[in-house]
Amino acid sequence: MRFILFDIDGTLIDSGGAGIRALNLAFDDMFSVSDAFRGISMAGKTDLQIVTEGLRLHGIEGSNGIVPKFLAAYVKHLDNTIDTKNGRIMAGIREALEALEEIDDCVLGLLTGNIEQGAMIKLGAFDLARYFAIGAFGDDDADRNRLLPIALEKLREKKSLDINYRQCVVIGDTPRDVDCSKPYGAYSIAVATGPYSYDELAGTEADAVLHDLSDTTNFLRILEMK
Repeated sequence: MRFILFDIDGTLIDSGGAGIRALNLAFDDMFSVSDAFRGISMAGKTDLQIVTEGLRLHGIEGSNGIVPKFLAAYVKHLDNTIDTKNGRIMAGIREALEALEEIDDCVLGLLTGNIEQGAMIKLGAFDLARYFAIGAFGDDDADRNRLLPIALEKLREKKSLDINYRQCVVIGDTPRDVDCSKPYGAYSIAVATGPYSYDELAGTEADAVLHDLSDTTNFLRILEMK
């Protein structure tokens, strides 16, 4: 049995900038600060990390229930700003997911910095949410490196499957996606479909690096060999 865990932004989809637009709109609504997240690097971070950095940048105290209220505003704006005309599914993703669904010893999951509601809005817009019944999200823990154990615990609870870390495959487009798998001995596949180049990802500890997932046969072969 293998647990195949996908990142979302830059790996499964390009949301066309909907996430950053929604964050900025929420910040403007609550604090009257426009373009609040300019200059904050977001790749591979959890939403909670990003929001905390944004609040700190503008000298706003993040306690007293501010963060949950902010995330609620973010979700509202994300639902309104997500637009498939400006975004896209990454090359080969739908074919890969459909192929994996047909394999009896594979379970699909998410390991993403998105909060769960945001993740489902993004994936739902591209008709991908139906592939993922289990996941670890940015509101499960602000530290991405703690999400893999959470994903396994949810798998045990929902599917009664007891899988160890070496049966897990983490697929993402940033060095942080690689880093969150390595402490546990999980297999890591890096795809150069996000902000990092193939050569940059090849310099990480990823077990395999691909330009994208357009070659479904090769992707499945890598999974078989792991």
